[in-house]
Amino acid sequence: MRITMFYHSLLSDWNHGNAHFLRGIATELQARGHHVEVYEPRLGWSLQNLFAERGAQPLIDFQDAYPGLISTLYDPEYINLDAALRDTDLVIVHEWNEPELVTRIGEHHAASAFSEGREYRLLFHDIHHRCVTDPQSLGRFDLSHYDGVLAFGDIVRELYLVYGWARRAWTWHEAADTRIFHPYYDVEPEGDLVWVGNWGDDERTAELQEFLIDPVRELRLQATVRGVRYPDSALRRLKHAKIRYGGWIANYDVPRLFAAHRVTLHVLRRPYVQALPGIPTIRVFEAMAAGIPLVCSPWNDCEHLFSPGEDFLVARDKGEMKGHLRALLHDDAMARQLATNARRTILARHTCAHRVDELLGICAELGLNTAVHTTRRADSCVLQGVFP
Repeated sequence: MRITMFYHSLLSDWNHGNAHFLRGIATELQARGHHVEVYEPRLGWSLQNLFAERGAQPLIDFQDAYPGLISTLYDPEYINLDAALRDTDLVIVHEWNEPELVTRIGEHHAASAFSEGREYRLLFHDIHHRCVTDPQSLGRFDLSHYDGVLAFGDIVRELYLVYGWARRAWTWHEAADTRIFHPYYDVEPEGDLVWVGNWGDDERTAELQEFLIDPVRELRLQATVRGVRYPDSALRRLKHAKIRYGGWIANYDVPRLFAAHRVTLHVLRRPYVQALPGIPTIRVFEAMAAGIPLVCSPWNDCEHLFSPGEDFLVARDKGEMKGHLRALLHDDAMARQLATNARRTILARHTCAHRVDELLGICAELGLNTAVHTTRRADSCVLQGVFP
């Protein structure tokens, strides 16, 4: 198939975890012989922040890490949809796109039904909590001409159907790109604990204090934190707990960072705990795939993705977090078994290969021929138009 994807960014993962899954899915589709073209806005927020902070080097490193992935940079005001969608079979539009573009692509899809040889299938991809926390915002998106929605959890899928936002919807969980996330047995641990995540908009400040900062300080652990959008107040908290802060890290470098530490955490943002139980972020899948023991702040795995207590440990409060960390750091057999169970679960059910299988099944439901095409359009330059 020829697959065209409109996402916020393929090139940049600066405060943009959606890039992780996109890269894994695009790589897997290409490995199976499908042609994938990703479009992202030339002045996308994540890409511009990455360039402003780190310059051009991360984009060069991206090409080395993903030599087969190419991004077409466009100006939303001037993009030619006829050219972009020529001869495509499937179009996926991510919910981080501007509502105007979402509408324009829907209208183009409706018109294509009356043009011989131009019809394709069109899906909207939602991996955000706004459908629960801010449902009115979905009114900005006109999905009337879309064939359906890919939702990253059962509750999100059900809301789209119950409220009539979409005619059809499928659950399409995130997953680990196991080409990137796997154990590195040649790396010696240099620290006790690592946490990779962005501080953000005060959605989990209290949780980070309780489940990360206080336990590290009170147990006197050697800990590292990586991520962006840390205000001065957050940096002071880390410094007080003697936690090393390293700023942004490319996602494809995270598995080696995990390997250099003995345990990691998942501290959920409040909207996911309160409004979207059962939907973990992609960091859970990635940590498990990398083979590092994982302890989570409270969440209800009501979609039965994993086995709590076997694949990961749950700490209901600071005391339990300290207890779990102390046990894992002093019992190598326990830590090894937890990590082994988790990676086995990922490899059995939650890789990007599994999600591509699911996507191709959805395509078959929509009447698409999922066979591989042998002809491709010319590739676009991955870096064209990035630099100011």
